Amino acid sequence: MKIAVNSYFCGAGLFDTGLLDAGIEINQAFELDVDACKTYRHNLGNHIKQCDLTQELVMEQDSCDGMVFTYPCTKYSAIADIHQTRTGDELFLHALRHLAIARPEFYIVENVPGMKAFPVVMEAMTKMPDYYLNVFCPVKAELWLPQRRNRLIIIGTKRPFKVRAPENNYRVKLADILEAEPRVSLPKAIRARMQGEYRDLPIISDPERNDLAPTCVAHYAKDKSTRLVKDSRFPMGVRPYSVREFARLQGLPDSFEFPVSDTAAYRQIGNGVPRHFGIWAGKEMVRYMGAAA
Repeated sequence: MKIAVNSYFCGAGLFDTGLLDAGIEINQAFELDVDACKTYRHNLGNHIKQCDLTQELVMEQDSCDGMVFTYPCTKYSAIADIHQTRTGDELFLHALRHLAIARPEFYIVENVPGMKAFPVVMEAMTKMPDYYLNVFCPVKAELWLPQRRNRLIIIGTKRPFKVRAPENNYRVKLADILEAEPRVSLPKAIRARMQGEYRDLPIISDPERNDLAPTCVAHYAKDKSTRLVKDSRFPMGVRPYSVREFARLQGLPDSFEFPVSDTAAYRQIGNGVPRHFGIWAGKEMVRYMGAAA
């Protein structure tokens, strides 16, 4: 049975990759960032449209069984408190607009747990009439991957359906994602941070202790000294993560390529949703749609 979704604010396609692996087709995908669209198109196909979704008309889009919304999370995150930018944004209203007009059979919303601090946003995403809701928070990336990353997942279905909580019997180890010959640059800030010249020491993960890596961040290209992995082959016994290792931390296979600069690649990976989240949610929606067949 063919199950198709439209994907909104899809970035480079990390979550969509998981949906595809779960057996769900992507009818259309929508993303504002030009470089992210380039990466998406290179790996997943030409069904992506580079656009400002706030200007897109719902009735001009392809029909679909489900809608997936992974709108930007920077203004919902707790770290935004430090910069006094934790204000939320209005992109959720365009998700609501799409839902209200298209009324798909199901929808999936992903964001940071901090989105729960915004009652107006949560009301919009969980009180749509005639939808039954399953809300999971936090969903931990460490169920599957050696990365600390918590997310809020909202799944709405038109029929009552109990979405099974994510689970896994084996987590990939940090040592498993490290490259034998990583291609990394070593900024001077690494030594300075290691020697205490910055306010914060780096977060250093040790593969021999089966540590978890901290959350992959979009600005890693500028802040490589903040997140390091132990590697005795490098000065001071530490180094940054390579682009490929960053991608593996998000569950991407090595066949997923980044035809962009390393800076853009780090940003796309850090802004993405771990592929395994898409596999889990996608398989549950396949089960949901199959129950009605």
